[in-house]
Amino acid sequence: MRAARCEVHGAPDTIVIRELPDPVAGPGEVVVGIEAASVNYPDVLIAAGRYQVSVPTPFTAGSEFAGRVLSVGPGVDHVAPGDAVMGTAVGGAFAEQIVVPAAGLSPVPRGLDMVHAAAFNVTYRTAYHSLTTFGELEPGDWVVVLGAAGGVGTASIDIATRLGAKVIAAVSTRERADACRELGAVETIVYDEENLKARIKEITGRGADVVIDPVGGPYSEQAFRAITWGGRFVVVGFAQGDIPRIPLNLVLLKGAIVRGFEIRTLASHLPDAVEKGRREIERLVAQGMKPYVSEVHPLDATPLALTRVAERQTTGKIVIDTTA
Repeated sequence: MRAARCEVHGAPDTIVIRELPDPVAGPGEVVVGIEAASVNYPDVLIAAGRYQVSVPTPFTAGSEFAGRVLSVGPGVDHVAPGDAVMGTAVGGAFAEQIVVPAAGLSPVPRGLDMVHAAAFNVTYRTAYHSLTTFGELEPGDWVVVLGAAGGVGTASIDIATRLGAKVIAAVSTRERADACRELGAVETIVYDEENLKARIKEITGRGADVVIDPVGGPYSEQAFRAITWGGRFVVVGFAQGDIPRIPLNLVLLKGAIVRGFEIRTLASHLPDAVEKGRREIERLVAQGMKPYVSEVHPLDATPLALTRVAERQTTGKIVIDTTA
């Protein structure tokens, strides 16, 4: 099988395509023939050796995939060859095949093709739980999404709008603002053209109820200063690179709630919330919800796809089509 290999930690252009032996399923494991794999910002960090979890080289890059079961190992009886599944892994998704624990796989939701299924799990679960489980979203709330044109950002717009909230999308360009409006944002703010704090206050009249921040950097504090009393600020990540230092006196004065969301540990801490979220997300998918996929690249173009995500050149999700 072919796979995108990270042989040394570094920039995306250090990743190379190699031929590897086909994997074999052990006890409790499944081999999946990958048809599509999505690119997430943590993939860039893992390849560079800058993620919270260090992965020793060499390894196959990629963390999210969709495909069909090729074979199952001993003790696996809830999936069978031919089943359409999606899943996540610390690495191994940018390849034609992957071996993973069967317990970590989910069926592809009805209504999603492989490309959209590959782009769905991480961003939509992140967006849903950031908004509801941690952000305590209510219908009618004003929600500010920073980095709104990215994968988590577009998913947050989609879900928040479907749950009855009013979304303000903060983005870097007018083109991205237009895309966010098409996804359901009622207002947009372009960072370099407008004062983020002032515009949020102007649009809402009182401040934001919820801020979703997958970006970090200099705009986090501005957004926090525009939160209403008792508002919720959900820290999702630091795609901009810099970790902000918000003064705690602002938290005190605003009676605000600051919460951090990290999807890897959610199931171990809040299993009931995970199950509730699964049911609600399936309901929304049945109503037509699906990821905004802006680009699809072949496996050979994995370094390019990662570079575009690393440099924040994208809108929505980029997907690798391993069958192309």
